[in-house]
Amino acid sequence: MSDPHPPRQQPSNHAKLHHLRRDFSADPRLLKISLIAVVVGCCGTLAAFVLVGLIHLFTNLFFFQSWSFAARSPAENHLGIWVIFLPITGGLIVGLIARFGSEKIRGHGIPEAIEAILFGKSKMSAKVAILKPLSSGVVIGSGGPFGAEGPIIMTGGAIGSLIAQHFHVTSAERKTLLVAGATAGMTAIFGTPIAAVLLAVELLLFELRPRSLLPVIVACTVAGFTRPLLLDAGPLFPLQTGVVGITTMFSCVIAGICGGALSAFMSTALYKIEDLFHKLPIHWMWWPAIGGVMVGIGGYFEPRALGVGYDVIGDLLNNHLAVQVVVGLLLVKAVIWMLALGSGTSGGVLAPLLIIGAGLGTVLGPYLPGGDAHLWPLVCMAAVLAGVLGAPLTAAVFAFGLTHDTNALLPLLLASGVAYGFTVLTMRRSIMTEKIARRGFHIYREYGVDPLERQHVDEIKSSDVTSIASNLSIGETLTRYFGVDQKYRCYPVVDADQRLCGMLDRASFHPLANPEVALSTIFLPSDDHHPLVFALPGETCRIAAARMASHHLERLPVVSDSQSKRLIGIVSRSDLIKTYQSYFDEEQKRERLFDPQTVTESQ
Repeated sequence: MSDPHPPRQQPSNHAKLHHLRRDFSADPRLLKISLIAVVVGCCGTLAAFVLVGLIHLFTNLFFFQSWSFAARSPAENHLGIWVIFLPITGGLIVGLIARFGSEKIRGHGIPEAIEAILFGKSKMSAKVAILKPLSSGVVIGSGGPFGAEGPIIMTGGAIGSLIAQHFHVTSAERKTLLVAGATAGMTAIFGTPIAAVLLAVELLLFELRPRSLLPVIVACTVAGFTRPLLLDAGPLFPLQTGVVGITTMFSCVIAGICGGALSAFMSTALYKIEDLFHKLPIHWMWWPAIGGVMVGIGGYFEPRALGVGYDVIGDLLNNHLAVQVVVGLLLVKAVIWMLALGSGTSGGVLAPLLIIGAGLGTVLGPYLPGGDAHLWPLVCMAAVLAGVLGAPLTAAVFAFGLTHDTNALLPLLLASGVAYGFTVLTMRRSIMTEKIARRGFHIYREYGVDPLERQHVDEIKSSDVTSIASNLSIGETLTRYFGVDQKYRCYPVVDADQRLCGMLDRASFHPLANPEVALSTIFLPSDDHHPLVFALPGETCRIAAARMASHHLERLPVVSDSQSKRLIGIVSRSDLIKTYQSYFDEEQKRERLFDPQTVTESQ
């Protein structure tokens, strides 16, 4: 009679490895970085409060000659033609700050943050954290047609980086905290935490991993919760449009194409203007003042084009301005924004883009069928933003976060996607990466799962390993393995119990070594200065490849576990290359799986 309870089979090594594998890499340091991100989020809110206060203060000083932190629009001034000289003065001050303080305050902040992340090991200085909000407050307060988001991204990023530099962290962890500070500042300025997280994913992090995503989420939510303590709560531009119909879909496509075309034009024109400034026979310190001349002239004829212009955005979204007024405002704002930014002054791009995009929607609105009249300024605003940033999800959710208009979410997504597709097909780089490319650094913004991450060492290792016994003499080893019939450049050396002693190549032998001495004399016990390098079967091929690159190895031994170090296989560079075969098939191999003619013949 058979046993009703047969003995349970022991799981195979493959089953054990399968049980240990995870969807995500789990590192306990994630908790530490997330706790630091709480502090970074609070500091981001504080930095936003300071920046907004500086903008209000300098606006009152320049336009109303009063020491006040009250929010006032530059358009309310009564200076007449003297208003032309205010942006010039602001440009002179900022030029001096950049020349004798830090050149990194020039520009709108996001490219500088990206450059620090990708090419500067996420190290930013205290000078930037102090001088960026100060210079931006001067520029915007003197009438510069910019927003606060670019400066706060740079300032918040500098704060996150500085905090990280006080801890024993890796460059990747420092990057996470830099981005956490940047997006926390953006959250505090606009009250859009989800859009800020998406901005990190689409533009700043260059990866989608728990180690970076979770701290960014923590910092943004902390900034969102603390924002009402220092700044206004609720959406900046509350709006509620009507329910959309099927005809709205076609209008959204048109709006997206127009938004993408305007984005491409402005991005191209901006760097043409920057090229013209580079041809001037004077030091770049004077360029912001020259740009300020055009800002002042434009502001004299169209006062509402000066400054951040949140009041203008609100009027455009609510259709409070006539089309003729909007056309003039749109042209002046676009021209002075491009001239000022091309001069290398300090200021953000999002607020001007919101005005320009909303103005485009106001002009197109009467000709687009379907949808509420208030919908098209909002939709075009998101489309222009998506085209310029190359970040459609950020643009759509950002516009939604500014208004909390749930009915507009679907049109926002479609128009942003169309504008994004337009610029991807027609432009090589975005406004965010062109400046970095001109400095000699190319950024490839697409990223996906590395094929080396999808396979593990035990799946590609070779189990048929040619190893050398450690008790073999040096002379016999040289003759047998490093003679004229040498098969591999290096070999693993094992003891009597098949435990790994190290890797042996021709350079390991001392020229004066006694050929009668056992091979084991070459290998000393592993220590911190001479670590024993190997791979584990459950590690990803990416980890193995990184280890081989850092130790300049062509072959990497695989051991059963880090305690016993029993040799079970070896991985070579050619084995790692094979992991890309499936990637090549997916990307390049075209096949038709359904052939109607074949189906007809089979019937």
